[in-house]
Amino acid sequence: MAEVPLIFPSAESQRLEPHLPPLSTCAEESEEASSSFPFVTLTYATSLDSALALGPGIRTALSGPQSKAMTHYLRSRHDAICVGVGTAIADDPGLNCRIAAETPTQENSATDGVGALLGLASVSTGEAAIRETKNTITLSQPRPIVIDPGLRWDFTPESKVMQLARAGKGLAPYIITAVPQPPQSKKELLESLGGKYIVLNPPQTNGIDGDSHSRRFDWREILVAVRNEGLQSIMIEGGGAVINSLLSPRNTQLIDSVIITIAPTWLGQGSVFVSPPREAGPDGWPVAATRLTSTTWIPLGEDVVLCGKISNQS
Repeated sequence: MAEVPLIFPSAESQRLEPHLPPLSTCAEESEEASSSFPFVTLTYATSLDSALALGPGIRTALSGPQSKAMTHYLRSRHDAICVGVGTAIADDPGLNCRIAAETPTQENSATDGVGALLGLASVSTGEAAIRETKNTITLSQPRPIVIDPGLRWDFTPESKVMQLARAGKGLAPYIITAVPQPPQSKKELLESLGGKYIVLNPPQTNGIDGDSHSRRFDWREILVAVRNEGLQSIMIEGGGAVINSLLSPRNTQLIDSVIITIAPTWLGQGSVFVSPPREAGPDGWPVAATRLTSTTWIPLGEDVVLCGKISNQS
């Protein structure tokens, strides 16, 4: 499976640094090891009307090439990447990182620089950049985590994430489920590639993946399970029900960082929206679900990236 390495400029990566998991020292590793939860980054791409997709199950491209490269850079800085089963079914995602292993040198030609700024080392404009990076994908691959309470995802050896794991260009997923005895053939496939099932207690009602027949895990149980696997950071990418659930008032304190790519488009009515549940204030009137603080805005091509932290609202 041919995959072209992506390049994300170091100047932009430095602006993201305050919103990313810390680069560990020995002291920091000891402190992190004592935490029950991993560092949680909520990140997704949205339209101007806060939509993620044109409709349920419809794969919708929103990010431009620069912000796409940024997403892969974020993956390189996290131990795990999490999606719901609806996203796994609809998108057949690879859930790997394609950032080039090394950054091209300053001496590359102006043509190579254009490829770098676009976030793509393409065959036509980025051959020198690819040679400079030895045509390799980063060795830092996140562990895919798929939340699938009822085992709806009928993955096969040809699913993209499995192909990438088999080719050494990604990792096989850990699937979080409430089914105590997953199918043996699926279990063997997962384990042969380094993945596995993680079985949690039966979840609450209401579907985290948008399926009314499924159920919703408690985010604290999910994050404890992730941390117990030795994963110290996780980026949560979607889909809509997963994002809205994490942004609900009872869960926002679990989020360490929010990084949102905003594309200059409206997807319109009938789309899948980010619109978390809200609560009423003491006077009975509704209050905003949550708010970001310590914000940074980063233009990337035609997109803009909003970074921030969840405000501690009283």
